[in-house]
Amino acid sequence: MTRRLLFIVLSCFSCVATAADDFSEWGSLHINQIQSPVSVVALLTALSFLPFLIIALTTFTRNIVVLSLTRQALGLQQTPPNIVLIVLSMFLTLFAMAPTLEKAYDAGIKPFLANKVGLDGAALQGWTPIRDFMIRQTHEEDLRLIYELAKAPLPQEPEGLSPVKLVPAFMLSELKLAFQIGFMIFLPFLIIDLVVASILMSLGMIMVPPITISLPLKIMLFLLIDGWGLIAQTLMRNLG
Repeated sequence: MTRRLLFIVLSCFSCVATAADDFSEWGSLHINQIQSPVSVVALLTALSFLPFLIIALTTFTRNIVVLSLTRQALGLQQTPPNIVLIVLSMFLTLFAMAPTLEKAYDAGIKPFLANKVGLDGAALQGWTPIRDFMIRQTHEEDLRLIYELAKAPLPQEPEGLSPVKLVPAFMLSELKLAFQIGFMIFLPFLIIDLVVASILMSLGMIMVPPITISLPLKIMLFLLIDGWGLIAQTLMRNLG
């Protein structure tokens, strides 16, 4: 059952991986190969789980949390809109995960569509690149915590890690890193808010909301340092 679930995950990500390479090539070479009812059912099931898989197995969680914290640090409530942050997070996730997804597709889905390996073999071979990526991004303490909660010994080899335990550990590490980045983003904007509030109080302008003065200053500073570009670079460089 676990291997079938892994194959559904790989089937779902195969569309993303090949889209990063060449969508027309996918259409001409592979759509005609999905002929068996099992392949069709697996693909349709995988597509229905796509949002959950993107959140659980990719860097999407990190990206959307950092972008949301950036918006809050600027003092903007609905600008940029949620849909803009989600789409930007999706494309940053695609750029970050493209090499891993291409490896998973070449190792698992492509041989399966060519009838070179069976379902179990495709699941195991395709899951390996994704598993290795998640292990590199997962803190050991988070992984140890999950295994302690499950009252199971922590395997010494990557092959022994269960996806059911690796996924929550990976997500905890992603959230931890996202909040660390968000804290560093908040600091300069917090200083601006404190300075503006102190100046207004010293001038006796107690009735003037500090956000009225600090918001344009924060936006100007954010534009001068190319804030969105720096955040995108930070999110991508933290994948090393």
